[in-house]
Amino acid sequence: MKRIIQLYINSYKGLSKEAWLLAIVMLINRTGSMVIPFLSMYMSSELNFSKSQVGIVLGCFGLGSVCGSWLGGWLTDKLGNFRVQAVSLILVVPLFLVLPNFKTFEGLALMIFILTLIADTFRPANSVAVARYAKPENLTKAYSLNRMAVNLGFSIGPALGGFLASFSYDWIFYGNAIAAFAAAIVFVYFFRNRIPRNKIKTLNIPEDKEYEKKDRNAYLDPPFIVFNIFCCLFSMAFFQLLSTLPLFYKEDRGMSEGAIGLLLGFSGFVIVLFEMILVHGVERRFTPRQVMIYGTAIAGLSYLMLNAPFGLAWLYLAMFILSTGEMLTLPFTATISASRATFNTQGAYMGFNSLAFAAANIFSPYLGTYVAEHYGYQTLWYGTALVLLFTSMGFSWILKKM
Repeated sequence: MKRIIQLYINSYKGLSKEAWLLAIVMLINRTGSMVIPFLSMYMSSELNFSKSQVGIVLGCFGLGSVCGSWLGGWLTDKLGNFRVQAVSLILVVPLFLVLPNFKTFEGLALMIFILTLIADTFRPANSVAVARYAKPENLTKAYSLNRMAVNLGFSIGPALGGFLASFSYDWIFYGNAIAAFAAAIVFVYFFRNRIPRNKIKTLNIPEDKEYEKKDRNAYLDPPFIVFNIFCCLFSMAFFQLLSTLPLFYKEDRGMSEGAIGLLLGFSGFVIVLFEMILVHGVERRFTPRQVMIYGTAIAGLSYLMLNAPFGLAWLYLAMFILSTGEMLTLPFTATISASRATFNTQGAYMGFNSLAFAAANIFSPYLGTYVAEHYGYQTLWYGTALVLLFTSMGFSWILKKM
């Protein structure tokens, strides 16, 4: 027991004060993530939208996320990560407050796009802030801490959202606004005059590394473009977790909504409990390339396990393995993106990487449900596992070139 406690202590050692503060801001912000888990139910039960209309509105959410990721990266390089994060957090507050007034299909679709566009400018700016304030030797752990805050917030948010929805769906939007406002206050208070610790790192590069000193265009950097294509493929396969996997649990395995919620919540619990200690262990023994290869392949194995005709314990084991693959892959995508950039282009690089994941939110639900409906869940899981295995080999190839 003492050894386990010591491992946990060591996994958090070396993290800067700013990394903890950024994680707290992220936790407060993501605790307010109540709208998205209940948006489809709100549209179908309260607004009587058809399934096709619900799908289009959710597509607008994904499109706004893509545009916001690009815009956030561009603005961060122009205005700095502090201004972009502060403005994003402040502007979404009135948008959440007025959102319940838009009850037509066209009006809600437009508002969801605008809301997500502004909200997701925060993501690349926040990723740049982590890179600027983290100690270079602890960059991956700093990103893992941020992800842990995101997962903890996503675990708390839907529970609060379910409670508020029992009174009125409108309170879900108001709760999101309150959380964003609280995150804005905390962020501005702690970071308004704080100087990044990595502000002058580009001045220390030796003169013979001219290529590394030049500012590259993230969208014209061929190896990074290919890397992001594989990140998008990983996301399209992995994010079946949020679309077709709950449907599989209900339709194929006959699970209740409560049981499905517990199983999905188990994923967040595993990540909060184990990610920091896992990343601390593997980054000392393996290269980021090796970790991402193994992590992607492990995620593929978890989907392959779903075709085995075993019971609930097996499904929990598959979810644990999927969470392990996620913990081994996602923190290192941010680390590689930040390391590829120069000081003046970190916003663009982090924005491009965020865009790769956001783009998956547009295509992943449609492709997954289409395959499940026309070819069955067994084909879907074989296909998902195959995509992740291909992506694992793709990461092996492109990261060797990077």
